[in-house]
Amino acid sequence: MFKLFLLFTLLLNLNALESFDSKTVKNMKNKYGSKVYKRLKVWDNMLISAKNTKTLNKLKYANDFFNRVRYISDIKHWRVVDYWATPFEFVGTGAGDCEDYAIAKYFALIRLGIPERKLRISYVKLLRRGTKYEQAHMVLSYYHKPNSTAIILDNVNTRLKLVSQRKDLKLIYSFNAGGLYQSKTRGQGQVKVGSNNLHKWKKLVNKLK
Repeated sequence: MFKLFLLFTLLLNLNALESFDSKTVKNMKNKYGSKVYKRLKVWDNMLISAKNTKTLNKLKYANDFFNRVRYISDIKHWRVVDYWATPFEFVGTGAGDCEDYAIAKYFALIRLGIPERKLRISYVKLLRRGTKYEQAHMVLSYYHKPNSTAIILDNVNTRLKLVSQRKDLKLIYSFNAGGLYQSKTRGQGQVKVGSNNLHKWKKLVNKLK
């Protein structure tokens, strides 16, 4: 009887989720099991808490929340070399790699009212500490103005920092739904070089429809 009561209470709480409709919740439950409810609830609470705060706080809320998800390489997680997960796949499976963190933060911040034009998913070279080795990496960049210095949201160095403070990062190119951009020196603005025709991006967006 007590277990039935707990289940009933849980279902009531799910109906109270502000950020996700009942169809999304049902699909997540069918795909990932009942324990995904807790993750959705925490995600929902984050979005509610961040909704009416200043921009910098929104960046911090999104960065901190998704950085709690466990890192795992695509080859171990999806059995492919490179897989771009939707935010629902990322949170639903409870794991992902660098582009999954950046993608989830991007869509969360748009939901929180940050204009898409200020956000870029950025391909970078990350200098590994204590070595001369640079590895491919992805972060989310926020530009308050077109030529301002980017604020970096990263799952490796989890503190919000200007890219000028990240001596270990070298921005190569970035993208959002609006286009593809080449980074200027030290992340001080970007130059649009074309439309975003990245195959993996199109596939990701189609999964979200």
